[in-house]
Amino acid sequence: MTILKNRLIKKVISKRTISLLLSGIYACTLFLSSPFCNAAQGADGNKTLLTEYQNYQRRFSEITERAEIEPAGFKIIEDQIFPIETEGFGQVYLVPALDKIYDRLALFFTDESGKVVYKTDQLAVNNRNTGEMKQPVRELKAISFQELNRDGLMDIVLITTCVNDKGSYAGKPYKIGDVLFQDKKGFYRDYRISDKINRFGMNKSVESIAAFVRDGDSTEFLYTAATKKELLDNGFEIAKEQCHYRQFEKFGRLEVVPGTYTMANFATFMIYLVNEQGYIVWSFQPMGDFDNLYALKGITCRDIDGDGMKDIVVFARYSYEGNGNELLIESDYSIYYQRTGSFYEDTQIKKQYPCGEEETMSGIVDKARTYWGWKTEE
Repeated sequence: MTILKNRLIKKVISKRTISLLLSGIYACTLFLSSPFCNAAQGADGNKTLLTEYQNYQRRFSEITERAEIEPAGFKIIEDQIFPIETEGFGQVYLVPALDKIYDRLALFFTDESGKVVYKTDQLAVNNRNTGEMKQPVRELKAISFQELNRDGLMDIVLITTCVNDKGSYAGKPYKIGDVLFQDKKGFYRDYRISDKINRFGMNKSVESIAAFVRDGDSTEFLYTAATKKELLDNGFEIAKEQCHYRQFEKFGRLEVVPGTYTMANFATFMIYLVNEQGYIVWSFQPMGDFDNLYALKGITCRDIDGDGMKDIVVFARYSYEGNGNELLIESDYSIYYQRTGSFYEDTQIKKQYPCGEEETMSGIVDKARTYWGWKTEE
């Protein structure tokens, strides 16, 4: 049977020379694919965007003193200012700030006199809305100074909270993680590391980012594994009480394999459909942007939308960090509809039937089947 996923490279190369080369290639690619490049070529509708970008860059580049940051249109995040010892500038202060117009995050490094000795806005969080000046940054959640690449210099870990204003994900907070590596000239990013941190959900905490960058732990295999054996070899723990075989109309007999992988005390919850030869033919990540699986309440496979094919309903409780850094627990459910050769996740039912704290699996199934016009009992 054809495997649905291709393996990705599993080791991160972080040597300085390669990083600079690839970062340059990445920057060129980003520019060439952006509306700014189109605007420079006279594309309709982009001249205003180009002007805004140039004005922003002028404001940013002209800042040479801490006292000039706010007059230039940036709001300093006062509670996230910290001292850091650097190789090139001695002890400086990291002064983060948000652009008041476009919500772009910038980092300014100032000496004792307030002089800006280094600054950067080349951050992962400033590229969420591709080709737009306005970004979805809402809060700088965490800053941590750690030695990550074993060169003896203190590096910076950032976690930012974002909220999109539009699209299917509008209004839902999510985290973006980033790492700035220190060298004698200042700081630099390896975009490949930032990409993996965010693409594979390793942005939940400073600890999880450090576990990936410094210690080599990774959740990547959860999304790239081809076989059940590969999952187990990498430390995936199966929830045996919910593991079972079912006959799926378009896929044949498959084993439903739910479980978790724990990294830096955060349990990532996944469900796999595995054929009788041990190959993964489909996978699901029901926990979304929750931080941690708290309790798996149940998984059921039955026809929900009335097309005669078994769908999958997942009910669980998840934990996440509140605005005051407190631990919060919330119940949630996911429904995956079987189609010819694929599954797709429901996006409508929860809008009508949100998950309450007293919810049950049978109640979820009844509501979902009612939504599709079924009787509540078979």
